[in-house]
Amino acid sequence: MREARFRDHFWSTDLTSTVGYDSIIQHLNDGRKNCKEFEDILKERAIIEEKYGKELINLSKKKPCGQTELNTLKRSLDVFKQQIDNVGQGHIQLAQTLREEAKKMEDFREKQKLHRKKIELIMEAIHKNRNLQYKKTMEAKRLYEQRCRDKDEAEQAVHRNANLVTQKQQEKLFLKLAQTKSALEDSDRSYQQSVITLEKIREEWQKEHIKACEFFETQECERINYFRNALWLHVNQLSQDCVQNDEKYEEIRKSLEMCSIEKDIDFFVNLRKTGSLAPAPVVYENYYNTERNATPVRSSVPVPISRRGPLPTPTSAPGEPDYTTVDGYSLIHH
Repeated sequence: MREARFRDHFWSTDLTSTVGYDSIIQHLNDGRKNCKEFEDILKERAIIEEKYGKELINLSKKKPCGQTELNTLKRSLDVFKQQIDNVGQGHIQLAQTLREEAKKMEDFREKQKLHRKKIELIMEAIHKNRNLQYKKTMEAKRLYEQRCRDKDEAEQAVHRNANLVTQKQQEKLFLKLAQTKSALEDSDRSYQQSVITLEKIREEWQKEHIKACEFFETQECERINYFRNALWLHVNQLSQDCVQNDEKYEEIRKSLEMCSIEKDIDFFVNLRKTGSLAPAPVVYENYYNTERNATPVRSSVPVPISRRGPLPTPTSAPGEPDYTTVDGYSLIHH
């Protein structure tokens, strides 16, 4: 159970002091400022989320990604781009939600400010009236004390000069004494009345101060509770956005699980195949070979490619003209 209360801990022994009241007001102003700062964070985060969402959407629509892919991988890439677009839409929706929460915080702040203003105006008027009456009372006290000193001086003058002055001078002294006594009685009544009035005002101020403390304490409890709940809700919204994004990414993962390397290879082969026969080997054709003009017949069966042996070396017999014999052909050098 909470024990500390505003009404019990914000007083001052100085009647005209507002230090306790001012401390509460400063704390409430700080709390309102803190709410405004959180509200600004929500607005700034909304701008960031909206910008990020729009950029993701533009990325998914304008940036090519695997346009020439085929079959199952192409379908996965299509899902990937679609889910990036969906994530972007989610961030834009989150931005709108954050703006709505910021508006609620603003409305709450303004509502508290309006209600608090009524109490502050009442307290300002009471403080002003209390301080004014206190000033009047202190002035009445000062005048009363001065009249007391005047009366004492007049009595002393009468006693000092009882046997030293004439009858006429004595009459003047007694007249002055009577005047000071009359003035003292007037100032005494005025002083007492000022004290009575001040006490009534003090009691009224004290009651209003207690009521204000209780009101401000209630407001502060409401503010802390609202602020805490708003922050909690904000974090939940961010978490929910992450969960929703992961669900979108899960769709991509599911699509990738359906991606088949074998199917994609088969699909490409069937779609773009150009033939199953490899070119025949290119054979050496001697110019003097009678069969050099024969057209090679392409075999229907793929011919394995093999490396040919070395070409024959031209030879000349000793004492014969220089010529070269290759496969029965001779070249005579003159």
